[in-house]
Amino acid sequence: MIAFSWRQFRTQALIGAAGLVVLGVILLITGPHLVSIYDTALAQCRASGGASSDCNNPVVSTYSKLQVLASALVLIVPVLIGMFWGAPLIARELETGTFRLAWTQSVSRMRWLLVKLGLVGLASAAVGGLLSLMVTWWYSPIDKVTANRFSPASFGLHGFVPAGYALFAFALGATTGLLFRRTLPAMAVTLVGFIVARFVVAGWIRPHFMTPVTKSFGIDPNGAVGFSASPGGSLQFMAGPPNVPNALVVSDSVVNNADQSPSAAFLQKACPGLNQPPPDIRGSQAHAAVTANGQRAFQQCITTISTKYHQVVTYQPGSRFWAFQTYETLLFVALSAALAGFCVWWVRRRLS
Repeated sequence: MIAFSWRQFRTQALIGAAGLVVLGVILLITGPHLVSIYDTALAQCRASGGASSDCNNPVVSTYSKLQVLASALVLIVPVLIGMFWGAPLIARELETGTFRLAWTQSVSRMRWLLVKLGLVGLASAAVGGLLSLMVTWWYSPIDKVTANRFSPASFGLHGFVPAGYALFAFALGATTGLLFRRTLPAMAVTLVGFIVARFVVAGWIRPHFMTPVTKSFGIDPNGAVGFSASPGGSLQFMAGPPNVPNALVVSDSVVNNADQSPSAAFLQKACPGLNQPPPDIRGSQAHAAVTANGQRAFQQCITTISTKYHQVVTYQPGSRFWAFQTYETLLFVALSAALAGFCVWWVRRRLS
């Protein structure tokens, strides 16, 4: 059975602190090397007359296993805190009945609860915050190249928002333990609840912390463009969002000046050969000639579309990254406070 005690918590806290120290030393040793690789590649690129954004900087593939490990730790440590610190915190004492003994030894139920929530909650936030800040510092030269730290996949791995995640996961675990009075069910519900909360905030709430920016871009004929067929067989034109460094893209669409998407009739006229079956190719020279003709026809098709249509992109610019970090951290801290308040009410009114 998974149990929680102050001795166990101290042991786990010491192990966690030792792990943070070891990781910190590794990052401190390898971090300057990443900066050196980034600066050297950037200087070589500029010396050859290239733009920094067009250079293939090898820093993105340096210490690839350490990159995966560091990202995974920032991702999973908050939920582990909720499952192994939060869920057993109260559930274990309710399972064994030891909370009644504590209340008979001149310890009020409020002091019993608040000490637990306060001390372990602060430790949870400290672990999540320190881990994230170390990884954010180490990742800084990589982030300069990838320019995607505002993306849904990267945002929660940077800055100080993982401290809010860790605090929320702990509060969620403590609350589920109080309600279920069993450690294992509380751990399972904490895991599911934390994942659901992260997805809801990332997908529905975060993009609307501030009014997004809407901007028009021309379609790049050499960019990520293509076609798909609807269930009815009609053509649909697709274009990937333009490169907006460190932006959180909320939506993008291809429209004309009348805000209309390319119709199937227009696509058939602009690209008459797209729905035709491939010709019977015999011989390598014939195959090469048909392939070259097909490529030219495709490029002409995209060029025709790009003269009449453009992309409209709604996004949060990268300059708002730290403001969004603050908003999301405050949101999860507020949720944690609400859960703690619920625990206080439940212990005072319902727990006996």
